[in-house]
Parts: sequence; C-alpha cells; structure tokens
Amino acid sequence: QGQVVESGGGLVQPGASLRLSCAASGSIFRFYAVSWYRQAPGKQREVVATISIGDVTNYADAVKGRFTISRDNAKNTVYLQMNSLKPEDTAVYYCNTVVQNIPWGQGTQVTVSS
Repeated sequence: QGQVVESGGGLVQPGASLRLSCAASGSIFRFYAVSWYRQAPGKQREVVATISIGDVTNYADAVKGRFTISRDNAKNTVYLQMNSLKPEDTAVYYCNTVVQNIPWGQGTQVTVSS
C-alpha cells in the first residue's frame, strides 16, 4: 500500500519561497497522477496542484503562477515549489495520488506570517 512522507514546510514571511517534498515508499507515483493538497484550520482539504503521469500540470486558481509541481520518478518524489507566499497559503500540506489510495501522511505545516 505504501506510505508518503511530506517535508519542507516552515514559518516564513509573506513573499518568501518554500520547496516541499513528498517521498513515497515505493514506486506507486509512477502509475498515478499525484496531487498536493492543503488544509487550513477550520477548512476542508483542497487540491492545490496536480501532475499527471505525462507531467501535465494543473493548479488551483489561488496558486496559479506562484506554485510549481514537479516529479522525479527515479526518486519516487513529488515536489511543490511555492513562491510569493501569502498568509492565506498557511495550511498543512499533504500529497497523495489523485485516487487517494495511499494512507495520508502527517503533512508538513506551512505558516506564512509577518
């Protein structure tokens, strides 16, 4: 079934950048599109960005032009480069396949605050 481990979060000021990593325990990412999700306090989990098997990417309107999703199949890892961070980007960030067939990881906290 595998597992994922998210990392790279932190406390940053508005306008800063972070790069999140999501490492899978096996090669499952090679067979599915993968998404980054986020959940802010009191809100539902939402999709932030998706990358297909063929590296076609899709973004939520709120992050378009600021976030970039990429994948390295050799490392079974998906990344999320986040630039020009805003306070409203504050959330716990998770990754999973688009069919969510991996147990959810712990996520990585991103806090954007001055």
